[in-house]
Amino acid sequence: MQNGCADDHVASSSLHPAGVGKDGRVGLRLSSWADRLRASFFLVPMTAVFVAVGAGLLSVAIDSRLDPDQTELPLGVGSTVESARALLGTIAGATITFAGIAFSISLLLIQLASSQYSPRVTHTLFRDPFNKWVMATVMGTFTYCLIVLRSVRSPLQEGGQAVIPNLSVAIAVVLGIITVLAIVALIDHNAHAMDVSEILDRVTRETVAQIRKEWQPLDVEAAATGRARPPHFVTEAVVCFDRSGWVQQIDTDALLRCDPRAASIVVNTYPGRFAVEGTALCSISVPLQDSVAVEAQIRAATVIGKTRTMQQDVSYGLRQVVDVALRALSPGVNDPTTAQDAIFRATVILAELLRHQPPPEVQERKGGGWLVLPEAPTHRDLIGLGFDEIRRAAASQPTVCTYLLEALRLLRPSADATDGAAAIPEQAGLVVTGCEAAGPLPADFDAVRRAHRSRF
Repeated sequence: MQNGCADDHVASSSLHPAGVGKDGRVGLRLSSWADRLRASFFLVPMTAVFVAVGAGLLSVAIDSRLDPDQTELPLGVGSTVESARALLGTIAGATITFAGIAFSISLLLIQLASSQYSPRVTHTLFRDPFNKWVMATVMGTFTYCLIVLRSVRSPLQEGGQAVIPNLSVAIAVVLGIITVLAIVALIDHNAHAMDVSEILDRVTRETVAQIRKEWQPLDVEAAATGRARPPHFVTEAVVCFDRSGWVQQIDTDALLRCDPRAASIVVNTYPGRFAVEGTALCSISVPLQDSVAVEAQIRAATVIGKTRTMQQDVSYGLRQVVDVALRALSPGVNDPTTAQDAIFRATVILAELLRHQPPPEVQERKGGGWLVLPEAPTHRDLIGLGFDEIRRAAASQPTVCTYLLEALRLLRPSADATDGAAAIPEQAGLVVTGCEAAGPLPADFDAVRRAHRSRF
């Protein structure tokens, strides 16, 4: 058996095995970069700075063509050299101060959300477009004022003629007012954004949208037959990870094409799993002839990053909501109402997952052989992810146990046509058993038992 775990770090971008194009890999990288840009707090303000530079130069150029003696501006916005400089300097100074306030507010919210709810919910705060556009407005106004201020000249300077861009100064005043209003709107927006229901709703909406994008609607007939059984074969070669990190994406199309021979490939990871350098990425049923090229192709089909994302890992949104529920049930917080909110948000996500078909575990490769993804989640796995940890943390709280039973009842119709159908009553039984083992008062446990009987 050949071992692909040798220390051979090869630049995959320069290797293109026969019959394999690089379009899939380029698309995978572009998708990864696009996701990073959507989460970036820098791109939109940076773009606004460049736009403001262009707008400032354009408005100054227009001003230079206007005759100040014949051009009347509304609302008496004409100014002198001194007043124009003072006004532009004041607006620029105020907006950069507002920028500091806006940054401080955003970072404070991220810190509070991380400590109070879960570090993983900050993922959605970074993507909030409102915060980015406010920062863009502030930075754009500051840059615009600097560009216009540079063009203001007194008669004593070079040229001997005063340059007062009245139109540009008027635009700066308008932008200054808009910036003040934007900062007020930012404070109002972020005050509401810290509401746990708002955070959970944002995570839920993003997760549901990603599920509909990545997974196909449930095929009832295919679900009834169950997942295809992976073929058995002897491992002849192993390809290992060349670096550590979170698996963000796997290009299955590239893996289906990576070796023209009739080879079966078992991928030992899945988006959302952690990769450790030197451990097996996949096993192959035939010895590798061009091992360097094929290993590079397989590694290039797997995107590894520093954090989890929801690009292909649709369960990550469910993980975030479950984490909020666990934090609410921790002894230091003890907030059953927040746990209730998180439990039912998790139910919404799980219902959507159960209405869609997980990626196939076994796919036939062109020319023979198979691509096997044994780590792909099943509906049963997802139900366990949504309820196992919460019911253990809630065992000593009969009221939260009742919330769990109600959530499982609501989820039951969506699970009936899937391999998770049996998991719903099992989870309900475990909720009751765990509550009984926690030793609540008889009256409290009777309430949980009655809730179970009425629903199951």
